[in-house]
Amino acid sequence: MKQIVNLSRILVGVLFIISGLIKLNDPVGFSFKLKDYFAPEVLNLELFIPFALLIAIFVVIFEVMLGAMLLLGYGKRFTIWSSLLMIIFFTFLTFYSAYYNKVTDCGCFGDAIKLTPWESFSKDIVLLVLLLIIYFGRNFIQPIFTSNLQKIIVYLTFIACMVFGYYVLQHLPVVDFRPYKIGANISEGMSYPSNAAQPIFEYRWTFTHNGAEKVIVTNGNFPKDEGEYTVETIMIQEGYEPPIHDFTMERDGEDFTADLLEEDNLIVVISYSISNSEAEGFVNIKEATDKAIKNGYKVIGLSASSPEVTEALTKKYQLNFDFYFCDETALKTIIRSNPSLIELQKGTIVQKLHWNDASKLQLSNNK
Repeated sequence: MKQIVNLSRILVGVLFIISGLIKLNDPVGFSFKLKDYFAPEVLNLELFIPFALLIAIFVVIFEVMLGAMLLLGYGKRFTIWSSLLMIIFFTFLTFYSAYYNKVTDCGCFGDAIKLTPWESFSKDIVLLVLLLIIYFGRNFIQPIFTSNLQKIIVYLTFIACMVFGYYVLQHLPVVDFRPYKIGANISEGMSYPSNAAQPIFEYRWTFTHNGAEKVIVTNGNFPKDEGEYTVETIMIQEGYEPPIHDFTMERDGEDFTADLLEEDNLIVVISYSISNSEAEGFVNIKEATDKAIKNGYKVIGLSASSPEVTEALTKKYQLNFDFYFCDETALKTIIRSNPSLIELQKGTIVQKLHWNDASKLQLSNNK
C-alpha cells in the first residue's frame, strides 16, 4: 500500500506542476478561458470576469505549489485537502462543460495539449481516484527533507512562480504553443491538405402526407417520397479544420488578407479591443511604427473594434497607419499583449513583441 500511495503522490504532484507551469507560462490565455466559464451562458458568474486574470494567476501558482508540496510531503493535511477540493471542483466543471457542451476546451494544459471536454473529465476522474488513494493512505506519507529545508524549497518555489508570472505578463509567454508562433506561415496555416477529411452530415427529412408524419434519414440524397417536408441537417463527424481558420484583414467590407500576406516587410499593430487596451502602450507603438515607416516598412493595425473607435485612437496618438478588421478571438490567439507588434515577411511571423518591448523592434533599411 505504501508504494501505491507514494506512486500516486508522485504522479499527481508531477502532473500538477506540469499543468500549472504550462498555464503560468501564459496566464493571460488561461484568463480568457476562465472568462468563457464565467460567461452568462455557462456559469453565469459575470461578477468575476473583471478579476479573471488575478484568479488565473492565483490558481496556476496554487496548483504548482500543491504539486511541489505533494512531492515533498510538506503540510500533509492542508496539501491533501486542498488538492482534493480543487480536483472535485474541476471535475464538476469539466463534467458540466462536457455534458452541456459549453466550453469545448478546458484549458487544463493551455495550448500545449488540447483536450476535449470528455477527455478533461476523464483526466480529472483519474486524478480524483489517485488523490483518494493518497488521502486514505496519508499515514504512509513522510517528508523527504528536514522541516526547515522543506520550508525553504516551498518559499523559493513560490517566489520563482511569482517572478516567472510577472515576467510573462510584462513581456510574452516564454514558450509559444499557438499556431501563430515565430516561424509560422499564416497562409500555410490556413490551407487545407488535398486529402483533408470532409465533414459528414446526416439529413433528417420529415414528410407530412394525409396528416401522417414520416421521417427518412439520408446522407444528402432527396428521398423518394411525397408530401410537404422539413429537413434537419446534423453534423455526425467533423472534417479537418486548419490550425488557423478565422484570420482576416478586412477594411470597408473588402478582404485584403491575400494581398497583405504577400508583403515583404509588414508590421502589424494588434489590439483586439481598444477599449480594453493599455493606453500607455500606444505611446511606445507610435515611436516604433514611425521608425518602421521611415525604414520603408508597410504598417497596418488589426482590431476587432469599430471603425469609429480605431479612427479616434489614430487621431489621439497621431498614428500613421490604418486599421483593418479581424476577429477578436483570432487576435487574442495571435499575441497576448494588448496592444502589441508583429512583423510578417510574406505571411511568415518573424517578430512578436509586447508593447513594453516595442523599442526592441528590429528593422532593416528598405529604402
